[in-house]
Amino acid sequence: MARREKKARNKGSAGNNRKLGEDFLLQNSKKEGVTTTYSGLQFLIVEEKNEASPEILDTVIIHQRALLLDSKILIDTYRLNKPDEVIVNELIEGLQEGLQLMSVGSRYKFWVPAELGWGRKGSGNKIPPNAVLFFDIRLVDILTN
Repeated sequence: MARREKKARNKGSAGNNRKLGEDFLLQNSKKEGVTTTYSGLQFLIVEEKNEASPEILDTVIIHQRALLLDSKILIDTYRLNKPDEVIVNELIEGLQEGLQLMSVGSRYKFWVPAELGWGRKGSGNKIPPNAVLFFDIRLVDILTN
């Protein structure tokens, strides 16, 4: 019985997360400066530079702060003062799209809908099912272009 109850709670949690995420994104889209792409990715330009932009196969150096909508921090390279080196096409779909909008030195805020993130399954114990994710990203450099 405990197993069924746990499954029921998880499904409810996924449904609840989906509804909360949809409501949040709808309200967020109405805020000044927030742009929503065709895919549903939302972004706000904090600082824009007129430099090179990465392509899907590029390796980039980024500073990032990632949070759940409840403000739980998933990663914060700003606080650690140690940027990440990542390959754009190995990231979640929302960040693949978002990073290609940026240029070196720029800083953007992204709100990634669940379907552009970890979707219905979530990721381990850190990211629940149907979670909208928030990222504050500075594109430090492009290592390959």
